[in-house]
Amino acid sequence: MNTINTLLSVALSAAPWLLLGLFVAGLIKAFLSEQMLTRWLGGTGLGSILRAAVIGMPLPLCSCGAIPTAMALHRGGAGRGPTTSFLISTPGVGADSIFLTSALLGPLMALLRVVGALVTAIITGVLISFTKERAVAVNAGPSGGCCGSHDTHDHDHDHDHDHDHDHENSAASDAPETLMGRLLGGLRYAFSELLDDFSVWIFAGLLLAGVLMAWVSPDALAGLSGGPLALAVMALVGIPLYVCAAAATPIAAGLLLAGITPGMALVFLLAGPITSLATLAVFRRELGTTALAIYMVSIFVVTVALGALVDAVLTHVDIDPVSQAGQVQALLPSGIEWVALAVLSFFALRPLRRRVLGF
Repeated sequence: MNTINTLLSVALSAAPWLLLGLFVAGLIKAFLSEQMLTRWLGGTGLGSILRAAVIGMPLPLCSCGAIPTAMALHRGGAGRGPTTSFLISTPGVGADSIFLTSALLGPLMALLRVVGALVTAIITGVLISFTKERAVAVNAGPSGGCCGSHDTHDHDHDHDHDHDHDHENSAASDAPETLMGRLLGGLRYAFSELLDDFSVWIFAGLLLAGVLMAWVSPDALAGLSGGPLALAVMALVGIPLYVCAAAATPIAAGLLLAGITPGMALVFLLAGPITSLATLAVFRRELGTTALAIYMVSIFVVTVALGALVDAVLTHVDIDPVSQAGQVQALLPSGIEWVALAVLSFFALRPLRRRVLGF
């Protein structure tokens, strides 16, 4: 019963901010086209790498969704460095996960997560830009799933895209897409496909967070956390074990409350969502073995270094991320939290959503 109460408490705290993040993700999807991305990310210099990291950060794409987009950008003229930077920053954080991190771990951890993802993306992109291996084309996205039960929707839609493309072009000449149409299309994507991608993982993350917060004593993990070895282990676990940015947030919150250091929580928040086995496989085929080795070593070294820096700084500063999270959660009345959880549950239940709204 204690676990259920804790799970419900975490879910109520997260629901309003996750809804807000999905809404922002829908706006981004509606008004930011792939043609604009290609134009902004073209080139190979440091400026392109910086733009790729910043532009990719708020986009509503998990690692699986970022793979075909990044590869399309690369073949459309983006350099190896900007492609890598985009491939790291896009799944590392998103509009939904930023709001969720602020609610569950506090504004400081949300800021550290954003900065950490940007630093990791920029450094790795710069290092990859010096590699000269010949790219090997890939014909399809990853064959394995990494986002959940609907992880292949981006690739399935790509398969049907050519079939529908001529129809869309002919229709566009007769009935140009309106501003409201684009907005509704973006929100439809956010509250159906995007939510379906991580809804199961969000529930699993909330459940694990509830168990950790209810049953694991802070003293149990406190003795095992902190120090370079603990940070390195967290990175080694997070790099191959994919969990999307939103789903990683409640898990990190549960671990933080259970006794790990903020630096370890940051390493998990960065290393877990940034990459996956599917990303590694496609990255090697597209950019080469040397680039893959640099990619993995850079992510490992940078995330561990950032975690160590955060722990070192916070030991000398009187700031508690957990108490900050409590202050954010106290801003909203419980009634709003219950309504937000009900709305989020409605959209997450696909059969109900399809029957009522048709999507």
